[in-house]
Amino acid sequence: MRDYLLTLCVTAAVTYLLTGPVRKFAIAVGAMPAIRARDVHREPTPRLGGIAMFGGLCAGLVVADHLFNLNSVFELSNEPRALLSGAALIWLIGVLDDKFEIDALIKLGGQMIAAAVMVIQGLTILWLPIPGVGTVALTQWQGTLLTVALVVITINAVNFVDGLDGLAAGMVCIASAAFFLYTYRLWYGYGIEAAAPATLFAAILMGMCLGFLPHNMHPARIFMGDSGSMLIGLVLAAGAISVTGQVDPDNMKLFEGGERGATHAMLPVFIPLLLPLTIIAIPAADLVLAIVRRTWNGQSPFAADRGHLHHRLLEIGHSHSRSVLIMYFWSALIAFGAVGYSVHSASLWIVLVIVGLSAVGLVLLLMPRFTPRAPHWAEAFVPPRYRRRPRAEHEEESAPDGASSPAGQQGPAEPQMVPPTADRAPVSVGVSGVNGATAIGPRSRFGGRDRADSTR
Repeated sequence: MRDYLLTLCVTAAVTYLLTGPVRKFAIAVGAMPAIRARDVHREPTPRLGGIAMFGGLCAGLVVADHLFNLNSVFELSNEPRALLSGAALIWLIGVLDDKFEIDALIKLGGQMIAAAVMVIQGLTILWLPIPGVGTVALTQWQGTLLTVALVVITINAVNFVDGLDGLAAGMVCIASAAFFLYTYRLWYGYGIEAAAPATLFAAILMGMCLGFLPHNMHPARIFMGDSGSMLIGLVLAAGAISVTGQVDPDNMKLFEGGERGATHAMLPVFIPLLLPLTIIAIPAADLVLAIVRRTWNGQSPFAADRGHLHHRLLEIGHSHSRSVLIMYFWSALIAFGAVGYSVHSASLWIVLVIVGLSAVGLVLLLMPRFTPRAPHWAEAFVPPRYRRRPRAEHEEESAPDGASSPAGQQGPAEPQMVPPTADRAPVSVGVSGVNGATAIGPRSRFGGRDRADSTR
């Protein structure tokens, strides 16, 4: 476990330290497209955050290769090299798209080629455990097609959900954390060495997302762009492919005992079929709904619009931060719920907890304008908008300009705040005001920015 934590920390540190210089580079080369009609952020923001994330991926693989307990992953398996090859290709395509806006079909072709590169080097699905049938071996063509399909679906699902500051990185980080717990249990609990590559991929992916999140949280100073969203989608798919189609269920020795016991024991074998879907359940649902919505309206499935799930949350009244937290909540509930159920499938309390948390999530969805207030003892640890203001201050702010205060004195005039929907002059590249900061200076917090967000 210590080696995985060290790899995670190094990956996060390298990603975090590289993001600042990458932001300056993105501004210098003009990787800041104009605000489009479907965008809801109000200031041009640099992209190319995937460059820093790719640097973190490379650093994590290098560190893991030099650790005693993880070096065997590189000696016994070619999967890390296959991942690096496919990641380099998809990252290069994403960088070109962030700068030059390449065609969607070209990106789709690049995604399929990157998946094929990993298949050629051995990262592919070899067999599938089918309930009621057993382990079914796949032919070379069947394994290749299934692997390419899973990679393309996962990449596009993550890319579609990348629409708010910190949303994609946070959701993938939650998914990779759940996946790490599951694969580490297979590797450490059952002694299955074939699960070690997937465990390493999950740890590195967590580090990439954690290192990038401080720069990408609302208000974001930099977007990951397609170079980042497609990259983390490919790494997530690579881990799912590694543990789904290459871990032999017979090595778990789950078929001993009676029929009832074997049925419950076989659940960890079937979970790999479902876990890759549960960890991207929210992005995948958004992807399917977007395709249906666009084709129903006579548009191309690749035509961008403002009908994604995060846009819906903003439309019903949720703030930017609350929309992101709600998406985090549902992702964590689905991913960790599946992992918890795979460990204790016979426990009724796990089902009850999942049902109860689902009810809480539905209540949160129906309360868009509810603003929680922290108790007085916790006000020092929460943002100012969640603190309880004194009554006199509240009455002073609510009084009109020039009106007398409760003490009979002339109240100070309130500063005129620009409404969130007001038009602003375009911000040129490299000048002060680029998402609240210059290329080399710190950002400032502007009022009325709760509804600002980004669509990459």
